[in-house]
Amino acid sequence: MSDSSDNITGEKAAFSPKRLIPIIVLIGGLIAFFALGLDKYLTLSALEENRQLLADWVRDNGILAHAVYVVVYTLATAFSLPAAAIITISGGFLFGPWLGAGLSVIGATLGATAVFLAARYAFADLLRARAGPAIRKMEDGFKENALNYMLFLRFIPVFPFFIVNLVPAFLGVGLGTFFIGTLIGIIPGSLVYASLGDGFSAVVEKGGDINLGIIFEPRFLLPILGLAVLSLIPIVYKKLKNRAS
Repeated sequence: MSDSSDNITGEKAAFSPKRLIPIIVLIGGLIAFFALGLDKYLTLSALEENRQLLADWVRDNGILAHAVYVVVYTLATAFSLPAAAIITISGGFLFGPWLGAGLSVIGATLGATAVFLAARYAFADLLRARAGPAIRKMEDGFKENALNYMLFLRFIPVFPFFIVNLVPAFLGVGLGTFFIGTLIGIIPGSLVYASLGDGFSAVVEKGGDINLGIIFEPRFLLPILGLAVLSLIPIVYKKLKNRAS
């Protein structure tokens, strides 16, 4: 039997149910969130009803409020709760567009990294051991241009956030590359929603509605798409150069 076969066998044997514990914890958190009815607190209506209470709490607690916000965002992202837009809007409302976006980026990046590490720990070796030549070729291509691909996937808002947390773990992307790609890639979207949150009270008081789909409006989407295209230019250049050589 070849060395490669021995490696694959060893990888399969290395898998243990204990590796699923982090994934089980994260899935359990998601289930508990809905089972306890906590989803009703992460809505625009809840933010509207409690906006003065939240604003007073932030004013009275200073740095603690900043830390709590980051922790809440980290947990929400780690448990893959469908509330990123609401929490980012809340950040803009509570802390202003720039600080709100910055805190959102930190929390989302930490939470996404937790999911990435849990998925890589639980499944990456097993999936890599069972992967065929096509998957391995895709993995090599992704790893070769990992940061650019990460930026592209993060810039484009149509890809579910939790999916982009998982796929790089399965394709062997390094932790540092994943972290930096996420940190930078989610800045544009975070700024859009935090800016929306900054004017939340004014909009509500005028009887207006908050549009969660604002990021898909051309004035926001086109610049973000431009950033996504720019992130792919090095990959296209490298491929064209290899073909020409």
